[in-house]
Amino acid sequence: MARHLVTGGAGYVGSHLVLALLDAGEEVVVLDDFSTGHRAAVPAGAVLVEADLADRRAVEEVFAAWRFDAVFHLAALSLVGESMREPLRYIRSNVHNALTLAEVALRAGVLRFVFSSTAAIFGMPEEVPIPETAPERPVNPYGESKLMVERALRWAASAHGLRPAFLRYFNAAGADPQGRAGEDHSPETHLIPRAIQAVLGVAEPLTVFGTDYDTPDGTAVRDYVHVTDLAAAHLAVLPKLESGPVAYNIGNGNGHSVRTVIRTIERVTGRPVPHVLGPRRPGDPPVLVASSERLQAETGWRPRYGALEEIVRTAWNWHTAHPLGYAGQAAAA
Repeated sequence: MARHLVTGGAGYVGSHLVLALLDAGEEVVVLDDFSTGHRAAVPAGAVLVEADLADRRAVEEVFAAWRFDAVFHLAALSLVGESMREPLRYIRSNVHNALTLAEVALRAGVLRFVFSSTAAIFGMPEEVPIPETAPERPVNPYGESKLMVERALRWAASAHGLRPAFLRYFNAAGADPQGRAGEDHSPETHLIPRAIQAVLGVAEPLTVFGTDYDTPDGTAVRDYVHVTDLAAAHLAVLPKLESGPVAYNIGNGNGHSVRTVIRTIERVTGRPVPHVLGPRRPGDPPVLVASSERLQAETGWRPRYGALEEIVRTAWNWHTAHPLGYAGQAAAA
């Protein structure tokens, strides 16, 4: 049985990754500072350590207490719009914390390091779907911070034998099909949960940011990958880390516009999505769609929940059971 460290394991993708690892019979230690995560999101069976990655001594204590087979680093600041307003904070936090973690892992002899990166490193893509070989030209500080970490970890691989995997997430969406975990951000900025909250009346009407993009209906197009499939990809890449750094884009390969997502939510829920039209957000590319061909060819990974309706339905099921998110769950307990 292997033991893994998951930073940000109380967050959205992190909690689903912890579930996937536990379901696979692995041991998991979660490190989270709860700046955005939720205690109730950490699955039973995982060891929980509350600590800030900026506190090097606390990180060293975690590695002194346990021996890990791999590190999954998911903890980061991740709001594109906020990064445009606070670029130095994003770059300092995301880069510093990732490199501190990598340094401590190396000194502890833990070489397998799976890094949660982002499609935002590609900026305004020239080719869609986007392959791993696409030019890396981020247009926001969030994407820049992730690219800086990727580059630094490549140097660590060359100099120190670190074996990193760079997983470029596109749009994670949906919820655990068994209802054990879901998406709960404050504030919520992701389209599907934000629209569902508007349907449920627990949030203001959704704002559609930009209706004049060069896309079929004028709204931005994104590739939505089910969060359970995204979690499975993390496990699928581990065997590839015996030979050095690898990079994979993770998505479904299909783009859906904001208006298409709204129509799908209305179809699944049988209710209208209250929404208003607004201007574009700075730093938002018009189209982001992944090519996951390399991941599929090299690891055998396939999306199990590839249809947008399936993604929306699992999200709807979780939100209707948890209209106030994990806060409501904690209050009920």
